[in-house]
Amino acid sequence: MYLFTSESVSAGHPDKCADIIADTIVDRLLELDPKARVATEVFISGKHIVIGGEVRTDIDIGEGFYRLCAIDALSAIGYPEIGFDESQTLYPDATDIRVLVSKQSPDISIGVDREGGEIGAGDQGMMIGFATDETPTLMPAALEYARKIRDALYAHALEHPDRFGVDIKTQVTIDYGTKENFDANRPRAIRKIVAAVPHAAHLDIEEARIIVKGIILETLENDPLFDEEICEFFIDGTGRYVNHSPLADSGTTGRKIVADTYGAYAPVGGGAQSSKDYTKVDRSGLYAARWLARHIVAAGLAKKAIVELAYVIGHAKPLSVNVDTMGTALTSLKDEELSEKIAERFPLTPAWITERFGLDSPSETTFLYADIAARGQVGYPDYPWEKLDKLAWFEGLKR
Repeated sequence: MYLFTSESVSAGHPDKCADIIADTIVDRLLELDPKARVATEVFISGKHIVIGGEVRTDIDIGEGFYRLCAIDALSAIGYPEIGFDESQTLYPDATDIRVLVSKQSPDISIGVDREGGEIGAGDQGMMIGFATDETPTLMPAALEYARKIRDALYAHALEHPDRFGVDIKTQVTIDYGTKENFDANRPRAIRKIVAAVPHAAHLDIEEARIIVKGIILETLENDPLFDEEICEFFIDGTGRYVNHSPLADSGTTGRKIVADTYGAYAPVGGGAQSSKDYTKVDRSGLYAARWLARHIVAAGLAKKAIVELAYVIGHAKPLSVNVDTMGTALTSLKDEELSEKIAERFPLTPAWITERFGLDSPSETTFLYADIAARGQVGYPDYPWEKLDKLAWFEGLKR
């Protein structure tokens, strides 16, 4: 066997709570002021929430704005669950919220805000895009299954708050058989599934495990990689999982960047996405890099690809564009040639990326950053950066 494992967490996980609060702030500020500059960090421990960071906006907002964002975000996540009391889960209205948000340094805006609408990168660093033909979404298999199971369990918890909580964690181990199969994107079977789902104290642990396993079996029914006879299940491994939410484990913005991106199948970039506006290339650069990698694989140029973009604060164009098809190229086009052609064809500036994906105008009808924080930064077809809208150009590179 050659095994690889990825994990995923639901919106109710304490780290995700922090991400979602931070991105609710981003959503609401950009809806009020599309030119707002936002970098707010959130820390949650017990019933205490600290919101810090920097914001620049022409809108007059006070501490009440941030407090309302936090309470609304936690309520939307699914807290409180009616099967749990205030000693077992977080009640949004019972939280103690401290706001420590300051104005963004004017030194940053010197390089970021340009005449003519151009935007200099709001930070420096490298961003990673990745795609693989292992799954229809061009995401790696273990992470795709961990998310699929997570989504099913989270939906059930929302429907049955008297029995299950929303602080859920899943983990899937894929057997590739050999390292060669792993390198060639040939998963063989799902070997191990881990699920942690909070259960109400009145629900017997064995009954809870039966329900959770049943949801997993239904989710994976008829899947060619799943065989119940050879798969090991680990459900609520300690034998009791009643106390949960930030009452049981603190949460911090940006602590789930591996689960948010590629599940450790590929490197991660220089920083997290949540809490930041579109000028921060940790966010916009990641989306562009994933868009490029997805096109490379979808166009049949390679079976998998890593795209690295590097930026420096105050400059619009990336310092470098690097493509690595990881030995899976399907044409004679060399990686360095592909890198050069992409850099020549696409500006990849923050302004270009923002306009292409509508990053300055989150809304209920397009996308909300808080929703992306809850599900994952890449890999869902409804995200603008998952659209294959330049496929013909990439296909034209085949030779």
